[in-house]
Amino acid sequence: MKDDISAKSAKALTRARRYLPLGLIAAGFILALAFDLSTYLSLQSLKDHREMLSSYVFDHFWMSAGLFSAAYTAVVAFSIPGGAVMTLGAGFLFGTLIGGSLVVVSATVGATLIFLAARTAAGGSRFSDILARRAAPWLKKMEQGFAQNATSYLLTLRLVPIFPFFIVNLVPAFLGVRLPVYVLTTFFGIIPGTFIYASVGSGMGHLIDQGQDPDLNIIFSPEILLPLLGLAVLALLPVLYKKLKQYRGGQNT
Repeated sequence: MKDDISAKSAKALTRARRYLPLGLIAAGFILALAFDLSTYLSLQSLKDHREMLSSYVFDHFWMSAGLFSAAYTAVVAFSIPGGAVMTLGAGFLFGTLIGGSLVVVSATVGATLIFLAARTAAGGSRFSDILARRAAPWLKKMEQGFAQNATSYLLTLRLVPIFPFFIVNLVPAFLGVRLPVYVLTTFFGIIPGTFIYASVGSGMGHLIDQGQDPDLNIIFSPEILLPLLGLAVLALLPVLYKKLKQYRGGQNT
């Protein structure tokens, strides 16, 4: 009897440990909503406090950079809305190069934290069997795509913002993407969009002085989106080549 109770307790403890990281992230997200932290990550808030922030960065540059990186990492890890505004703020406060670099590193770290938490909760490879039986058809197709060439698919999803950032952070964990692939594709895939927003942010002070707001939808303008789509197509070339090869092989049989 005692052995049964001990076995059940051990299983319950293992289950709790598995879901603890994701639970902490969910709790952080709920607290952020409860305290309405997204209002502090708005464009209006940045405009209202820009002089104070600029002065603090000027006086304490490296401390400011560290605090910003920690805050950005937390925003991504807890999936709190406001990443785009923070990226603009990075360009405004630190310049395009340094600000964009801070965002890329911080976003990658935050995305990796939520990826690891989700993968731990998924329980490893057993999730694939559950997914095969219960998942929606579109998610099954994503699983097949990631299984064939995770690097190309994930890099494409990072380059072109088809899905929300936090969705792309979570789904690969449930589909068995390896950590090195996830980290590298996230890091390199978010570089173009990040530096576009940081560049806009670097000139934000001039826009505000003229009574204008920076365009948060700039990434969807044709002159920006088309080059990103071109990069996405290049990322998908290995997949397209493989499908073409399979097609030709089917015709020859």
